[in-house]
Amino acid sequence: MENVENFDEQDLEFFFNDQIRKVWHKQQEEWYFSVIDVCQVLSESTNPKNYWNMLKTRLRDEGNETYTNCVRLKMHAADGKMRLTDCANTEQLLRIIQSIPSKKAEPFKQWLAMVGKERLDEMADPEKAMDRAVSYYKAKGYSDAWITQRLRSIEIRKEMTDEWQRSGISNHKEYAALTNILTHAWSGKTVQQYKQFKGLHKENLRDNMTNTELALNLLAEVSTTELSRNVNPKGFSQSKDIAKAGGNIAGNARKELEKQLGRSVISPTNATTPKHLDEHT
Repeated sequence: MENVENFDEQDLEFFFNDQIRKVWHKQQEEWYFSVIDVCQVLSESTNPKNYWNMLKTRLRDEGNETYTNCVRLKMHAADGKMRLTDCANTEQLLRIIQSIPSKKAEPFKQWLAMVGKERLDEMADPEKAMDRAVSYYKAKGYSDAWITQRLRSIEIRKEMTDEWQRSGISNHKEYAALTNILTHAWSGKTVQQYKQFKGLHKENLRDNMTNTELALNLLAEVSTTELSRNVNPKGFSQSKDIAKAGGNIAGNARKELEKQLGRSVISPTNATTPKHLDEHT
């Protein structure tokens, strides 16, 4: 854990270590981790419960109320029984770690400082964010062709959400609902069903699409944007009909392609599947 530059927000070593109990919250789409387990690993305390109690006091003295937002969830205890324990999501946990005076916690603190600096640099020069995204995709094994298409998809998605905003869509729930309608219309699955099909949790669905899936999603979004500009809808009710119509255009293209291929193009493969971008694309 000494090389802070190798850290990744989604696979910090201890997140997937058997020493740290965790549970996936489907509704919130968040991992929740046992705070006591993290305290034990990073502080090496022989009494992690007491350590956590003392750490709560330290957080309160620092004016931080992260500990008050922790939730109590049932997890397997040492005796094999399900017992309630304090749990924190990723953001809360990283803040708690900052208050643990330990050599083992120091690399995480350095990583947070590095990420903060990168974020400030990207705010000053947005092109750096795009360069960093490309380097991340390449490091994960994506092809140059896929990366180019994925970056284009971000631009197309932004054009569609801008059009939704112009049409009166103003909150996250409505954006999510419209995305679900569009996705289901072309793929036959809602976003959540699609992610479950691919075995995903918090990962981005588009980052786990094959070239064919991504192309069909692009067609659905481009069609929705153009239809919306032509019809000029007002509000969610009219926009959802257009999202379905745009999705249906890509859905019909998918069905025609599948008819010619004799198989489904909706793939269960994801970014962890070896050579997944080259399979059936």
